Amino acid sequence: MKLSFTILASTLLLSPVAVHADWMQWRGPNANGTANDATPPTSWSSTENVGWKIEIPGRGSSTPVIAGENLFVTTAVATDSAAEASEKPTSPFQFLVLCIDRESGDVRWKKTTAELVPHSGHHADHGYASASPITDGKHLWVHFGSRGTFCLTIDGELVWSRTDLGKMETRGGFGDGSSPVLHGDRLVVPWDHEGDSYITALDANTGKTLWKTPRSESSSWTTPLVVEHAGQAIVVQSGPGFARAYQLSDGKEIWSAAGQTGRPVATPVAHDGMVFVGSGFQGAFLGAYKLDGASGDITGSASVVWTLDKGTPDVPSLLLSQGRLYFHSARNGIVSCLDAKTGEAHYVRERIEPLRNVYASPVAAGGYVFLTDRDGTTVVIKDGTELEIVSTNQLGEPVDATPVPDGSDIFIRAAKHLYCIRKK
Repeated sequence: MKLSFTILASTLLLSPVAVHADWMQWRGPNANGTANDATPPTSWSSTENVGWKIEIPGRGSSTPVIAGENLFVTTAVATDSAAEASEKPTSPFQFLVLCIDRESGDVRWKKTTAELVPHSGHHADHGYASASPITDGKHLWVHFGSRGTFCLTIDGELVWSRTDLGKMETRGGFGDGSSPVLHGDRLVVPWDHEGDSYITALDANTGKTLWKTPRSESSSWTTPLVVEHAGQAIVVQSGPGFARAYQLSDGKEIWSAAGQTGRPVATPVAHDGMVFVGSGFQGAFLGAYKLDGASGDITGSASVVWTLDKGTPDVPSLLLSQGRLYFHSARNGIVSCLDAKTGEAHYVRERIEPLRNVYASPVAAGGYVFLTDRDGTTVVIKDGTELEIVSTNQLGEPVDATPVPDGSDIFIRAAKHLYCIRKK
């Protein structure tokens, strides 16, 4: 999720082959799950249209990011195999970042950012590498939550590290999960947990804390959205019970809106002067908020353009493409598509077979929307106002990370392998 408007220009200058906007942060170049000029295949299997497949050591569900010819992915590797399944490990984990040649799949370099015994366990479905990395084509920022936040050069040399942000004690012992977001020279890091929650901005060049704003919310796993509006950069962060907006410049709260459900995960999106914030665990709520004039408690005010209380997303984030808002109901294979401006339905709560349990977020590229479930099945539908299924693809390996469409490829991080899906 990422509106770093300086990123695109630096990407285009990277190399002669980088002629499109790369997927440099969570939720892609437009911060909404779209890759406008990507044209990936719409059909594949474990053998068909596989450009390459490599094994990724350890465990993680972080989404890869790409700059030019480099693809970056994070993972956590147990030094003792028994430690992986432990609720409270006693053996160290290695927290790794890998740089992979996007064309060939060759590992260019591997860096251990930290090796330590985690202070807590994690959700049974995930490991310790859930936050997606960020790159601007010159540097790379990786975040392992309580284990530290690190800035590296594009060649893997450490620039700075922060291992003093705290130790998260999350609800249910589920562990860390939110990704930071980069905007200009500021790295925004969310820190909602069962202790003293906060949101902070670090200097992306030095790691220095620029501001730190306390939050009353408890554990959530959502990633912030940074959006430019009326000459101001605004940080929108969901949380249990509320969506809140902060000034990126100093962390001052601008507005809040009630309605979000317990422990949000889905990342907000923005379109045409509005932001959309949804959650779907122990309830359902999606709010569309007008940024013009929003100040203070905007609950029930004219700043709330429309709301929805059925079929809203839990783990998978919102997708906004061509003015259309796509989302899963909770974390299953039931999908809705609305007009973002009005909230009017194009189609609502349509079950898409054979999708079942879904953690990956929907993405759009080349006129299509890609929906992936935990079994490794991806259903491709038309990006349009009518539901039209184009293909159903079985990878044959579980998938929790969100696929990354980039150029003519789509990269899928599965449980054990990273796949480059490329038309042959």
